[in-house]
Amino acid sequence: MKFKLKKTCMATMLALAASAHAERVIVTHTGDGNGLKNGHHVLKQGNGWFAVDLDENGKSAMRGKGGFKKLEVDAIRYAYALYNDDAGDPSLQQLTPYAVYQSQANQLNLQPGQKVCVIDSGLDSSNSDFDWSVITGDNDPGTGNWYDHGGPHGTHVAGTIGAEDNGFGVVGMAPGVPMHIIKVFNEAGWGYSSDLAHAADKCAAAGANIISMSLGGGGANSTEENAFESFVANGGLVVAAAGNDGNSVRSYPAGYSSVMMVGANDADNNIADFSQFPSCEVGKGRNKKFDETVCVEITAGGVDTLSTYPAGLATMASAEVDGSGVAASAMENAGSASGTTYFMGTAESTDGNANGKICVIDRGNISFHDKVANCEASGGIGAILVNNEPGMLYGTLGSPNNTSIPAVGAAQEDRSTIVNSGSASISIGTSDYGYMSGTSMATPAVSGVAALVWSNHADCTGEEIREALKATALDSGASGHDVNFGFGIVQAKDAHDYLTANGCEGGGTEPPAGDLSLSGSRSKGNRQANLTWTGGSTSDVDVYINGAYNNTTANDGSASYSVNKNSSYTFQVCEAGSTTECSNIINL
Repeated sequence: MKFKLKKTCMATMLALAASAHAERVIVTHTGDGNGLKNGHHVLKQGNGWFAVDLDENGKSAMRGKGGFKKLEVDAIRYAYALYNDDAGDPSLQQLTPYAVYQSQANQLNLQPGQKVCVIDSGLDSSNSDFDWSVITGDNDPGTGNWYDHGGPHGTHVAGTIGAEDNGFGVVGMAPGVPMHIIKVFNEAGWGYSSDLAHAADKCAAAGANIISMSLGGGGANSTEENAFESFVANGGLVVAAAGNDGNSVRSYPAGYSSVMMVGANDADNNIADFSQFPSCEVGKGRNKKFDETVCVEITAGGVDTLSTYPAGLATMASAEVDGSGVAASAMENAGSASGTTYFMGTAESTDGNANGKICVIDRGNISFHDKVANCEASGGIGAILVNNEPGMLYGTLGSPNNTSIPAVGAAQEDRSTIVNSGSASISIGTSDYGYMSGTSMATPAVSGVAALVWSNHADCTGEEIREALKATALDSGASGHDVNFGFGIVQAKDAHDYLTANGCEGGGTEPPAGDLSLSGSRSKGNRQANLTWTGGSTSDVDVYINGAYNNTTANDGSASYSVNKNSSYTFQVCEAGSTTECSNIINL
């Protein structure tokens, strides 16, 4: 809100600011701005402006002189954290992971009829956060019982898909959905493509509608590919992870056209830096074309994902301040502590006022270990370290760790609540719940959402569910389709509404606007370059030769140029007027 000061007294402007419930204002001035009474505190200032507080009556110690031009409300700005896990201890209460909110899975109820086949490292039968009456499984040769975990990965994946809505632990995307577990990983944590082909047949035999695979590797294999094509041809849906190397390599089985490739995003709708982003182009030369089914098609939350673990294999932290839960991460030193809080700033030295208290410490200047050591040396009984940037503080105290009091990390967004608290309780111990990151975590999120949506539209095929998820994904990253997000972040309720309005056939996914694919050849004795392209959302395209703009031509898919037969050239086409929505570069 702005208030012009010309021909209007300062008192009137302050009254207007007070009516807008402003606590401080920004004043723009000419000259040196000497319109303040002596001793008035200027909070912030810049070239031609300063900010000052208003008192409880909406007044300030400003005079209406000194070349004032304009007064504005100094608007409050908040740190953005789009989605967060519920805070608390999952052994005592039920927590909803952020990805459930982000994907709208909490806005839709599961109906009977769907089954997800999880091909992974098995599921720990001791975890009570599953409806074991609807879970079956198979073993592959040499892997052992499917209900004996081969590490935490498979249990974590299964929890994201279908952990029960039962009042404790976590809740999955499709709570209580029937699952069939196939344990394909050996004790070393790997298996063969033939194992996956065999597992696909077992999934079908078990009556599964969806196959979920948080796994992959290099090299296509026709036996494996044929198994998944057969599953899809019979009405199923296959979902697999893009990979975690943060590069453009295409991994398999996600890279097969019959398989929906899933990337990972974080809680703030940003792409995960580890999420692989293979090209959507296939073929060579004149046969090169865009194929959305061999690259990332959709993403889901896969960064710091909370889910189920085999019994006691996770380390979990919990924290309460003034009796209310706040999100916390385990740093070091198992144990519990409760008491009054004391703010130690950045805890760069000992402070006797911390004796017998929970130290609240800001991140910065010295190591986490030295902060906690100073707290303990001051008599502190526990420590909460608060991040100095948006998001949760994850860290360790390093090695050697010469401290013994429990220390947890906390998010910057909770800083004010924690710093101003009177008491706190923190705990670090073994847990049946923990965090993992990867496209392995995003994949079961999409699989669970697919089961949730499909259960409400039982007449659809797996491919129709796949198309509905893409058609309604939340566009993120670059506008339109891109290699990182594909069509965007999966949205359960929007996909449900789309199918309700349009039926199983839907409207189809829109062609990926802005995606241009260019190929070409030389002719007439090597004197003519012939370009062909597909894609683009503008009526014209700009042609670049050797990196420089050459001309604008109709977006009709072809153009030819005279060239020196003894020289080579680079070509690229871009949407008219754009330098970002462009094709690949080719050499002719």
